[in-house]
Amino acid sequence: MLLCCFLVFAIFCFTSARAGSEDAQVVLDLSTANSTQSAPHWVVYADQYQSGVTGPPAASALEGYNVFILSFLLTEGAWDKAYEWTTLTADERTAIKSDYAAAGIKLLVSVFGSTDVPTTSGANPNATAATMAAWVIEYGLDGIDVDYEDFAAMNSGTAEEWLISFTTALRASLPKDKYIVTHAPVAPWFTPNSYVGGGYTKIDKEVGDLIDWYNIQVPLTEGSTEYADCDGLLATSSNTWPETAMFEIANNGVDLSKLVIGKPATASDATNGYMNASMLATCLETAKKSGWAGGAMAWQYPNADASWISAVRSLSWPV
Repeated sequence: MLLCCFLVFAIFCFTSARAGSEDAQVVLDLSTANSTQSAPHWVVYADQYQSGVTGPPAASALEGYNVFILSFLLTEGAWDKAYEWTTLTADERTAIKSDYAAAGIKLLVSVFGSTDVPTTSGANPNATAATMAAWVIEYGLDGIDVDYEDFAAMNSGTAEEWLISFTTALRASLPKDKYIVTHAPVAPWFTPNSYVGGGYTKIDKEVGDLIDWYNIQVPLTEGSTEYADCDGLLATSSNTWPETAMFEIANNGVDLSKLVIGKPATASDATNGYMNASMLATCLETAKKSGWAGGAMAWQYPNADASWISAVRSLSWPV
């Protein structure tokens, strides 16, 4: 499975392995009250198989993070780390959630990814949201991350209304005071006036109040150095995807505190978009001095381990 696809640019594509396809039907009665979280958010995804680890790692292995995201829940059911979570007993899941809560770490599931194109495939947004929200509740998680990568739908102008309906329906089942709902768009989708349906600027205007924050996937545009240094990442993007650096997105109306900068942990975790931890740390330091406090997101654990996030946070919010 690839987390990211291609538009007319090459974005950092996250590779993974698939787990089994059988869905376990185990109900977990575990309260998720008070699951909201203030910035900064230190987020890491996990999709690949890790020997000896079923589901998420021990909370003690995640020092420096406060959000761990199991990937992926698809329209056809749970796969990979999301599926592994269903294979644990209710008692095992309860114990893990208790450890995570004690460590201040929220546990979410990510939905869709690059192999799921719900709008193009004709999935009903309201029914899909109801099914996925029910899965979150059944398996006792703190919320859901919407990693929507239906590029054909975004290009044709049908993605926006689908996502607006989907997000609204999610919140009907996952209220804001109890559950986290995040989105993980690629940065170019915030380009003003480039998408017939309005892109993520439209989505944020319509349902931004229902979204806790954005785990923004920041790629490199093929053949350029866009987003490759702190200025391009934070202040001024290129003419290829104008006004999509973090502060430019905020200047177009998106809450700056909701912008979490996402990068692959290593060059092997993506086809491009890699920025070493020391440079990313410098960028975060610069952004913090300008009033930003969103946080950072990494693809993926275990490459993005505690030492990686410690290095990334070292100049801004040291662990």
